[in-house]
This record gives sequence, C-alpha cells and structure tokens, in this order.
Amino acid sequence: MTSASMTYLRGTGWVDWPTTFEPPLAGKVSCEVAVIGGGLGGMLAALRLAELGRDVVLVEADRCGRAASARNAGYLTNTLGSDPRILNRFYADRVRGLHRFANNAVGFTEELIASRGIYCGYLPTGNIGAAPTAAAFERMRKTTTSGKRSTVGDAECLGIPPAFHGGIHIKCGGILNPGELALGVRDLVRTSSVRVFEDSPVLGVADVGDSVRIELAGGRITAGQAILTTNAFTRELNVAPRRLSTPVWVTAVETEPVPAERLDAAGWTSRTPITTNHFVMQSFRTTDRGTIVFTTRSLQMPRRLSDRLPDQSVVADLVRGFRERFHTLTDVAPARAWGGWIGITPSNMAVVGQATPRVYYSMACNGHGLPQAPYLGSLLADYMSGEGMHDDLSAVWRTSRRFAPGIVNPVTLRLGWAADRLGDSLDRLRR
Repeated sequence: MTSASMTYLRGTGWVDWPTTFEPPLAGKVSCEVAVIGGGLGGMLAALRLAELGRDVVLVEADRCGRAASARNAGYLTNTLGSDPRILNRFYADRVRGLHRFANNAVGFTEELIASRGIYCGYLPTGNIGAAPTAAAFERMRKTTTSGKRSTVGDAECLGIPPAFHGGIHIKCGGILNPGELALGVRDLVRTSSVRVFEDSPVLGVADVGDSVRIELAGGRITAGQAILTTNAFTRELNVAPRRLSTPVWVTAVETEPVPAERLDAAGWTSRTPITTNHFVMQSFRTTDRGTIVFTTRSLQMPRRLSDRLPDQSVVADLVRGFRERFHTLTDVAPARAWGGWIGITPSNMAVVGQATPRVYYSMACNGHGLPQAPYLGSLLADYMSGEGMHDDLSAVWRTSRRFAPGIVNPVTLRLGWAADRLGDSLDRLRR
C-alpha cells in the first residue's frame, strides 16, 4: 500500500521474504516435543531439542521468523524492561540474577551469529539510553556513574544530536538486521532433524494427562510435551495462563538514504543506536542501506491480530518525533513503514514456566531487544531434556500459574504518550 511518498508494508522492511515455505501439517503426527510458534524463541528451542536427540515438531501459523522476529528494530541489548526502582522494590532477591540473564542473552546471541555463520550485519556498537529532556539528564547524572561497561555523558560527548541532551552508553550488544537473522535461523531449523510445518495455525492445545493434544485445521499432533512460544498470540490459546501476554502493535519507519556528512552535521557522529527513556521509548538507528529506522513512541492495542498494516496517524506521529530530535534533517523523507504485534508480560520482563504439567511457555523481549527470546528458548530446551535448571533460567522462572493484571491497556498507553509529549514540551519551554 502506498500513500503519497510513503509505502506501507504488510511484512517486514528489513528483507524480501522468500516465496518457498514448508508445507502445512496434514493428518496425524506424533512426536516427543511440539514447539508452537516459529519465532526466534521457538526456532532456537526446537533446534536445541533436536541437537539433544529429541524428536521435535515445530508448527508456525505463518512463516517461521516472519512475525515480530523479523519486524523489530534489530537491537541486541541487555535491557530488562523494568524501572530499576521497581526491580529493587519487587524483585530484590532476583535483581542480580535478572541482570546476569540479560547480559548472558546478548553473549549467547552474539555466539549464535558467529558460530553458525549467520550474516545479519551485526555491529557491536553498544546502545545509548538517551535523556529526552534536560531535567531527565540531570537526574541521570546524579544517579548514574561511568564505568568499564558504561559511560554517562552529554550529547557532544556521546556523539548524538543535541536535542537528546545526553545519556548513558551501555557498551554491550549492538544492532543487526533482524530479518536476516530470522532467515538465517530459519535455514538452520529447516536443514536440521526438526519437522517443520508452516501455514499451520493451532486451534487448540490440551494436556490430556499422558500426552498433549494439539488441534490444527489440517490435522492433529500428539506430543509428550509442548512449548508455547507464541508471543502476542498466546492469549488465543486457552491452555496458556490468563494475562500472560497482552498484545500491542509496534510501528517502524525508515527514511530515504541520508548522506554521512549530514548525519555528522546533525551531531550523530558516533552512529551509536539511541533509545529514549520516555514512558513509551523512541528508538533511532542507522542501517547499512544508509537510512535511518525509528520506532515505537506510540503503541496500539489490537483491533484484530490479523491486522498487518501500520496506522497512518501513528506513522505521522513517529515522523514528528524524528523531526523534533533531528532538527537539521526535517527535509529527509520517510520512505516506508511496517509493524508487528509483540506480547507484553505483566512484569514487562521475560518469563518462563509451566501452563500444565506437560505444557511449558516462554515469553521474552517485551519490546526491549531481541536476544532474550533465543536464549530463553535454548535454556528451556535444555531443562526439558534433563539438563537441569540453569541459573539464568531460574532467574526468570515463574512457579505460579496466576498473573496479576499488567499496566498495559488503552488508557495507560494514551496517558503515557501524553506524559511523554508534555515532558518534552515543558523542557523546550525551560530552554
């Protein structure tokens, strides 16, 4: 779909997706473990299970890797996704383990890329958490110190546009092309012993005591165990714990190519990717195409999970945010927009556990970078194969099957957007 000079994509803007696919499931199939959901988490769980000698079936409603795994901004970060004050207040006994899990997830994904020879343009740039207002930067300077793994500095010190005031450069992780990563992992799974069925939406999952029965339009899977790695679509399966996942739509916009000298003139001399610490963050990064991709700022609750096109009003708001931060690039045209559904957990952090004695679930990312999903999938596969519970898996393991309501709903999303814009406006007035 094209509107004026903007193209709205139903898929991802990162890669052209191949037209070949694995056939849908037909008839009755039996296996030791069924993995439901073919994103990065599901594919790594299936791959690891197969490496451990398990008989594995992977089913995906669309194409493996084509949903959120290929549509995100492509950040490798060790971000947990929850305010440090909340972590210290409610997770004091687990904070150290949670940070270890997040750091190790980055290392795991870097090793995955290197050891499997996946070309995805990975650059270990680290990431800058930018203060969107002068007041926010003052608070950051008073409460955060520089060290081996991070540097706190003003915009000039960090090599970012002056509209960000300053921030903290976390020297862990970086950026990549998430579409190429998803395709690379998909190729690994398709050439493994995993039996892969695409275009195979699951209609129902039931733990019947001695096995798990999975119903699909074309047939049935009978498995000894099952894993749900269904992200935003988890709530559509009645076996999943209630409130485990709240779906929200995240939008991305890509500009036309921007000459390097113009980025330098704008103050973005470091080219380090930037995320703001707004209530609903904004992110900005360059690509190997010479373009800028910026995301989020506005989140939407679902009308229908079958929706695949970005909302034009949200795209327009994202473009306004880009122009507010990059004052000298206001003539740079936005070229394309795409988006995807992500699942938000009540804690806004990764969580894994058992929905029933034979059905496990793994929820990661929460919109805070992609490495936790593949790492968590691999850790869960080890545990289900008798390898014991890794300390990092224990850090995010949930024993209770009951979840409190999360804070993500249409009202809080609107209030968050308004609070962010009000804070930005007040800061401009102070200046």
